[in-house]
Order: sequence, then structure tokens, then C-alpha cells
Amino acid sequence: MKALYIASTGMAAQERNVEVISNNIANMRTTGFKRQRAEFQDLLYQSYRRAGASTSEAGTQVPVGIEIGSGVRVSATARIMSQGNVAPTEKENDVAIRGEGYFIVNLPDGRTAYTRDGTFERDSAGMLVTVDGYEVEPGIIIPADATSVSISRDGIVEGFFNGGTEPVQLGQFQMARFVNKAGLESMGDNLFLETAASGEAQIGVPDADGMGSLLQGYLESANVNAVTEMADLISAQRAYEMNARVISGADQMLQATAQLR
Repeated sequence: MKALYIASTGMAAQERNVEVISNNIANMRTTGFKRQRAEFQDLLYQSYRRAGASTSEAGTQVPVGIEIGSGVRVSATARIMSQGNVAPTEKENDVAIRGEGYFIVNLPDGRTAYTRDGTFERDSAGMLVTVDGYEVEPGIIIPADATSVSISRDGIVEGFFNGGTEPVQLGQFQMARFVNKAGLESMGDNLFLETAASGEAQIGVPDADGMGSLLQGYLESANVNAVTEMADLISAQRAYEMNARVISGADQMLQATAQLR
């Protein structure tokens, strides 16, 4: 009985859906996290009677055919790249992006990654790095004798020093944007990699050429809505339960048929 296998694909799809939702909920407090959404497609159909087929020599046709589907599958786990809320941290090295763009991160293996997580620290040389110690483009170094640091909305980093009345410019953040940012590959650690689907990175500076502006002392929160995720979770659970009931009903029908034989 095909109903057993059709319903099993529904259970498998909803199981994957719950995994996506649970990952969203788990990362509600992850800086710069972008939630995902499971998308579904129906599987192949078996046609028992084609619409438009001739039913008589007079040219009459079948108005509606008979097609039975073979189930469902997860076609994509699209990442929703909408802006998250920005929250103050009172830490001068924290930077939030308000608008389009990603910080550029140089990985130890030579690859380039991109992130919305502006939780930056200084390494032993004074360079701005991620919490994992990866260099942030363009390699801005803050001298040890700097008393404070200012980061403007256009990404210019300035340092204040003892005895000086004017700030000294130390560098300017570079940012990247993509034609299809949903096509970026997630690699964990709040980092994304460029792919053929995302298109090549368009490099620029903050607050120019469509790039977002920067906010010092703020971080971007995850764009996860707890109420929406719980509603989606309940819907997925109900769909899973209904598919399980179909399997149970189909099994009872098979048992009844076997008893008749």
C-alpha cells in the first residue's frame, strides 16, 4: 500500500522541519544569527488518467485527470537574512551593522569568511580579531598606549592618546555584500563562505555604496522570534502526528485485507 510510504516521507520531512526549528530556538541568543526555514516540494506523481485524454470519437476529453503523488521532501533550508535588533553592550570593541553587509574575516587556512557578529577583541599585537582570533579586514591595529577608541558610522577607527587633543585615524573597516546573500554557506562559528550561488563579494566601506552603517558599543541580536518558532513547532508536531496516524490506518487496512485472504 503506497499510503505507508507516502506518509513516511511526510514524517521524515517534518522531522527535518523540527530540526531546523530547534536550531533556530537554540541560537536565539547567538549574535548575528540568521534563522532558517524549511521549504518543501511534492514528489513525483503517478498518472492513472491524463487530463485532456480523448474519451470518444466525437472528440470529448477528460476534464480532470487522476494523479497520485508519492510524498514530500525538504527542498531547501532557506536562511532569512533580515536585520536583527541591535542591543547596547557598553564595550568599545563591539560593533553592530545596521543595514546590508558583512565584516570580512581572514581564516588561518587562507580562506575568506564573512560575518554579522561584531564581537571583536584585541590580540597580543593590538589587532582587532574575532573571538576565535581571526583577523578582521583590513587588519586594524590599536596601539597599547591608546586610552580609548572611536568607531564612526562609516567604519573609521580613531584612537585617543595621552597628551593628544586630536584623535589619530588607525584604519577603516571594509565590508562585503552579495547579490544573493541567502546563497552563502554556513560554516559555523557565526561565519559564512562565498559560493557560486551567492555571487562574488562586492567590497566597500560602511555607509557607502549600499553598505550598512556601523554602531559602536552595540551588537546585532539573532532575528529569531520565539513566538513564531513555537507556533511553527506546534504545526510541525501536528503534521508529524497526522502522518503517523495515516501509517497506522494504512497498516490496519493491510491487516484487514490479509485476514480476508
